[in-house]
Amino acid sequence: MANRVVITGMGVVAPNGVGLPAFRDAIKTGLSGIQFDQQLETLQFSCQIAGKPALDTELIARYFTPLELRNFNSSGILYGVIAGMDAWQDAGLTPNESDEPYWDYGMVFGAGTSGIDRFREAIYKIDELQVRRLGSTVVLQTMNSGVSAYLSGKLGLGNQVFSNSSACCTGTESLLMAYERVRSGQASIMLSGATSDSGPYIWGGFDAMKVCTFKHNQEPEKGSRPLSASASGFVPGSGAAAFVVESLDHALARGAKIYAEILGGNTNSGGQRGSGSLTAPNPAAVQRCITSALGNAGIKPGNVDVINGHLTATAMDALEIRNWSSALGRSGKAFPLINSLKGMVGHCLSAAGSIECVASLLSLSESFVFPNINCEDLNPEILQVIDTACIPQTLIQKEFDILVKASFGFGDVNACIVFKKYADGK
Repeated sequence: MANRVVITGMGVVAPNGVGLPAFRDAIKTGLSGIQFDQQLETLQFSCQIAGKPALDTELIARYFTPLELRNFNSSGILYGVIAGMDAWQDAGLTPNESDEPYWDYGMVFGAGTSGIDRFREAIYKIDELQVRRLGSTVVLQTMNSGVSAYLSGKLGLGNQVFSNSSACCTGTESLLMAYERVRSGQASIMLSGATSDSGPYIWGGFDAMKVCTFKHNQEPEKGSRPLSASASGFVPGSGAAAFVVESLDHALARGAKIYAEILGGNTNSGGQRGSGSLTAPNPAAVQRCITSALGNAGIKPGNVDVINGHLTATAMDALEIRNWSSALGRSGKAFPLINSLKGMVGHCLSAAGSIECVASLLSLSESFVFPNINCEDLNPEILQVIDTACIPQTLIQKEFDILVKASFGFGDVNACIVFKKYADGK
């Protein structure tokens, strides 16, 4: 018999809040973490604003030893380790101090790239014939699985330790992969999450593609505008988030607090067929992913209360709303409430799904719907499909049961997960 699966711990390193208390306050008040970035101006980027978590040396020293920080320059691993360790602690778990690994505990922690600044340093050293001065940790800091390698060592995990990478779907996909392993009984606990490096060497390619906004360099907090008629491209962001994914029986046996239950989900690809491409979603695949996720979770479209969308503040926002409407068979005032976190943090790329899932799970477990910001001029194409009341622009205090979150990524890949409010004994 398949296990029921719950979330018992969370950690977050986001542009508008590091740690659950700060992040919770930020999403409830609509606080933006997007700021002007002098380095982007110096490098002549069109988009000179970004979302980057604020970390000080004192906080970092709580998670890394002085030896670990020697020649360390991997922002993604930094963010991921902090989020992962915080989630572990939030779940009431402790790092393994024994010589025997936690055989029943594992991890799926995703990344788009790893240590790109450290990689750049290494390239220059090699070109300058200084290969012997690269340092002993350059491989660990630049391999895509670096974040899971660092975290598993700190926690002593002995089950599957894996890093996934599926563009902007990475975080949501990671959570679904952890869910499947716990559900099938192959692990009692899986740490899930995703991270994304920050800086120009991550964001430059998007700037070159002209998918980032250039119209708000003088007013950064207004730059990311999902669902807005004046949306002009996404704002690049970075950070990480993590979850402790646990079987319900195991959680109850140790008296863990429970944020929500994962009912199921789905991942798929549009195959870059039809109108799908490397950079554009195939609508048929998006709709199929949503309907398949609901079917896997045993949920009818009419039972969906809230959607946390992908909604990047590009021309694709209206298409995404049409896809949700078609998949659910709901429109106008009958459409669920929908929000996007990207107005506050920008598009955190491979970490986007994880950070947005933390926001969604806080919302579900604490009975509120956080506001959309920067969409006072709602896109008329969107309003042809759903009612204005479905797009909250102020905080709503509301009890609800089912939240669906989806992510869509380059390569025409999709992921959708279904969360349910947990009630004791139900």
